Amino acid sequence: MRFQNPFTSRRSPVLADNVVATSHPLAAQAGLDAMARGGNAVDAALAAAITLTVVEPTGNGVGSDAFAIVHDGRRLHGLNASGRAPAAWSPEYFIGHDAMPAVGWDSVTTPGAVSAWVALSKRFGALPFERLFERAVVLAEEGFLVSPVIATLWANGANRLGDQPGFAGAFLPDGRPPRAGERFRHPALADTLRHIAESGGEAFYRGRLARRIAGAAREHGAALTEADLAGHRPEWVDTLAVRYRGRQAHELPPNGQGLAALIALGILERTEMPEVAPDSVPGLHLQIEAMKLALADTQAYVGDPAAMTVPPETLLGPTYLDRRATQIDRRVAGDPGYGVPSPGGTVYLTTADAEGRMVSFIQSNFLGFGSGVVVPGTGISLQNRGAGFVLTPGHPNQVGSRKRPFHTIIPGFLTHPDGTPLTSYGVMGGPMQAQGHVQMAVRLVDFDQSPQTACDAPRWRVLGGRQVAVEATLPQRTVRGLTELGHELSVEAPEAAFGFGGAQIIQRLGDGYVAGSDPRKDGQAVGF
Repeated sequence: MRFQNPFTSRRSPVLADNVVATSHPLAAQAGLDAMARGGNAVDAALAAAITLTVVEPTGNGVGSDAFAIVHDGRRLHGLNASGRAPAAWSPEYFIGHDAMPAVGWDSVTTPGAVSAWVALSKRFGALPFERLFERAVVLAEEGFLVSPVIATLWANGANRLGDQPGFAGAFLPDGRPPRAGERFRHPALADTLRHIAESGGEAFYRGRLARRIAGAAREHGAALTEADLAGHRPEWVDTLAVRYRGRQAHELPPNGQGLAALIALGILERTEMPEVAPDSVPGLHLQIEAMKLALADTQAYVGDPAAMTVPPETLLGPTYLDRRATQIDRRVAGDPGYGVPSPGGTVYLTTADAEGRMVSFIQSNFLGFGSGVVVPGTGISLQNRGAGFVLTPGHPNQVGSRKRPFHTIIPGFLTHPDGTPLTSYGVMGGPMQAQGHVQMAVRLVDFDQSPQTACDAPRWRVLGGRQVAVEATLPQRTVRGLTELGHELSVEAPEAAFGFGGAQIIQRLGDGYVAGSDPRKDGQAVGF
């Protein structure tokens, strides 16, 4: 069967009292089922996230990192569950490397996703922790039909990672990646999920699974140890925020790139957005230029917060943002010098319930299947977040013992000025995430688009210098106009849409919600 669709496929927004939006239908259904059985939005988010480790292994796994923003009906709470570098890592450890390794054991930092599940469940959950795993365990044991987008990404990952330790045995049944519509079973992962569920997460950091992970690392001469795993702790944090067109845009503080989205929105707040169509040349030019400046700042200053010499509050301060806004030339594209995060695989989901809770949650293995390393007999695929470090001496993101690397994955949130929740949103996809947050905020706030319309709309992605990728659905007159301003555009066909990420959005509407799910992914928004 051919799954490529030459026609525009329209999704309808979902309006309900309890909603879930994810990148995979089976995960969305797991989240909805959790709420139907008496759980709340946090339980739904966790059930969906755990299910995604089974059905979308191309973007996440049990060995992922995770971040979350939760509105509990009263206020926002932030959670940074990203892992740290092994204690043995230092700049000297990587002497001889021109850049940080992107695959294999020397790209693996301590995984934090399991700790996020535990922390969120303990603080906000209504269901017993073990019940959150039930749907995922069944799918891993009995199998699921591989969806079209995942099948494509699976094949790409197999070509790149097939020789990494444990990868073929876990993810290449019969020696090849599964095709769309084929059933994939992962009994070893089902057993691992049971151990995590029954131990309340302890097995992963201080029990039998921790010993398996550390033993596999030791066998391959890698640095990750049982002490590194046992020493991991998630961190509750306050969000950073900037005012944007009468709303407050929230992101988590570094080590993530959420700061880039806030800087760009802070710059745009100081410019007058042309009151024309959403995809107008003047409007997109302003957004692109603001994003370049924000990415330049992020590349220069962001890393483990303990190593940052310029605090986020300075970069979000009115004096700095005023100065940055004056550096945009409305007549010509600029090149402030900036870096763009590496492309990667991630899953983002959002949930909301009738009692007013909203969850913005993201977890990721980073570069599609992560490091490619799978711990034998467990189904635990390990992320490669070590690749987020740099080797530049003195840089705040220089690799070091027990440091947290720069992270691409970011949950987003919009509130009214009084803190009342408005929108929970995110855009998975490496370099697209901060850029996607800006584009979603502009569409939702400046142009009052629905979540589904914002998900469907054409996107742009800054690449480097004056280079910008745009989707083929962007009007030709806009492409010509941006080119005339000096932007060096590459127009990417619909089948290249993986590079433009995948959005999931839930927005408050009266006493209920409206949700949208990105057609670039296999997922859906559901509700009751």
